[in-house]
Amino acid sequence: MFIKVKLLKGFQKTLTYKVPDSIATQQLVGKIVRVPIKNQITAALVLQQFKSLPKSTFTIRDITSVEPFPQDKHFDAFIARMGAYHQVDKLHFLRRMRSFLNQEKKAENTRLSEQAVPRENNIVRLTSEQQTVVDFLSKHVKHPTYQPTVLHGVTGSGKTEIYKQLIQEAIQQNKTAILLLPEVTLAIQFEKILQQQLPSFVSVFSFHSGTTVKNKKMLWQHLVKEEPILIIGVHLPILMPIANLGIIIVDEEHESGYQEKKHPKVNTKDAAIIRAHQNSIPILLGSATPSLPSLYNVKAKGWNFFQLKKRFSGTFPVMKTVFLSNKRIRRNFWISQELENEIRFQLRKKEQTIIFLNRRGFSFFVQCKACSFIFECPNCSVSLTLHKGGILTCHYCDYAIEQPQKCPTCKKDQKQFLKKGIGTQQVVTILEKMFPEAKICRADMDTTVKKKAWQKTMSEFENGEIDILVGTQTITKGFHFPHVTLVGILWADLNLHFPIFNATETTLQQLIQVAGRAGRSNIKSKVIVQAMSDHTVFKFLNEINYLKFYQKEIQKRKEVGYPPYKRLAEIELKNTNEEKIEQEATILATFFLTYVEKNKLNIQVLGPANPPVSKIKNTHIRKIYLKGTNITHMGMLFKAIDLVKYSSKIFFTPNPLNS
Repeated sequence: MFIKVKLLKGFQKTLTYKVPDSIATQQLVGKIVRVPIKNQITAALVLQQFKSLPKSTFTIRDITSVEPFPQDKHFDAFIARMGAYHQVDKLHFLRRMRSFLNQEKKAENTRLSEQAVPRENNIVRLTSEQQTVVDFLSKHVKHPTYQPTVLHGVTGSGKTEIYKQLIQEAIQQNKTAILLLPEVTLAIQFEKILQQQLPSFVSVFSFHSGTTVKNKKMLWQHLVKEEPILIIGVHLPILMPIANLGIIIVDEEHESGYQEKKHPKVNTKDAAIIRAHQNSIPILLGSATPSLPSLYNVKAKGWNFFQLKKRFSGTFPVMKTVFLSNKRIRRNFWISQELENEIRFQLRKKEQTIIFLNRRGFSFFVQCKACSFIFECPNCSVSLTLHKGGILTCHYCDYAIEQPQKCPTCKKDQKQFLKKGIGTQQVVTILEKMFPEAKICRADMDTTVKKKAWQKTMSEFENGEIDILVGTQTITKGFHFPHVTLVGILWADLNLHFPIFNATETTLQQLIQVAGRAGRSNIKSKVIVQAMSDHTVFKFLNEINYLKFYQKEIQKRKEVGYPPYKRLAEIELKNTNEEKIEQEATILATFFLTYVEKNKLNIQVLGPANPPVSKIKNTHIRKIYLKGTNITHMGMLFKAIDLVKYSSKIFFTPNPLNS
């Protein structure tokens, strides 16, 4: 027997090999085999298998072995569809999975699943709302059918209890469950919780950047043996071959964190929906603030929809909006008198406070008021952010310098420097001066990269050892802090005016999510929402009104033809030569317009345009957007660029979320 293969690394043409008689009876298409190439043995994907070959003028060598690989009959078709959707070779997904399986992690990141975790013997009685969801989806786990289901559960309504019941149901049916979270820190938190709370017959594995090689290899062995397990992660679990996949659960399904930042920018939620459809299994999309496209699909495509309208324990907080433009005298511009009074009251009650600001650092930028010079990154088209200790840092390339004593342009003394905006470090400094008796900690991107320190902070906050936690969007996602009875949002309208079509949606989701950290186990709690100016979005801060916001926003999207009524695709060009990228972006946009007109495609070409950050690490960026109703036609249009000569790197992203 003979096979045609494509090497996972290196040579891109197909190669022919002979299969030894000892393994010739196996069905090999879609499997990974080890083959000799020159003086080395390497991995290859089997594309075709046949009994005989025409006479050949060259010697055909034998494969050396077949790698253990889960018997997932849907996997090859799934990665082929993913490749077509993202306009990349399907081998990309195999290479990435294999690379990650073998990627070493430092010992300090050893995960919980390598340790014996004490199981809690807690039996939770579900509410009737929760039980209805479990009963519906359990039927489709037992008798597999594609059932896309949106769960709109208010914050603290017990969505996790539903997830736990469905995971147990899948395991008892000898099936594997995938639980996806939008961030690694949240995945680690869930792993810890589920290790303790699920019964001992549920084997819990993580598959993300914090997972050790030992754990990854144990996971792979379970998949090869088709043993039922729970896999927790962010992006990678959905790309694994799983023969007995029974259900996919996507928590915080609205989060843009599900779209990867590196090309191809796979949207993991989209990939999960594609996979559930391909495997004919149920998928549950849970959130307190479901995305507009998901809610739209409930009506347009008949997706299932369930609501949890009540909190499992505790009550909804009282919401109050305060405008910073108010001229009332206060000790600091960024802390209104109302917020200061409430924090002081919290400290007397020995209860906890979260202060939310969607910006890290000390201040956004530093400007010389004498000549208006702004300190900018030499490698990226952004201003440098001032951090504590007088360090100016770029959050894109990590370029950093000490703040100069004098202005580089007019040579005026640093006393002329204005510090514009505010960041989490500065908030901590302000609060430490206002409340010297309080223990105050910070949780943002700068702190979460230090995993041990981050876990210590979260543990101390959960145990009530920290009075005030100052954080960015990291703390808005899924965390349960039972002693938090006050949330202060410092600059609620900060992101409302960004040039993004869904800025209002993402801002409201973020505000509701962070407000939802208050009152989860208490009767009385409060949220102080500070803003520079009024906006219609503040009418919907009470999360019970979220569906009213959907009705208002979806009408606007329909009027202007934005998702979910139209599909968007992003074409990104990158080049170190600014003049070259300008020329090529214009040439490509002109080519697309001509191609669309010639082939009568219902696609609108937008751009080329400079993104808000148009240079990162000395690489210039331009973007062209395609808007239409058929994503397949957009893929065809992108493929046609082979007819154009260009030197820039070009990438295709369907359904972009981070633009």
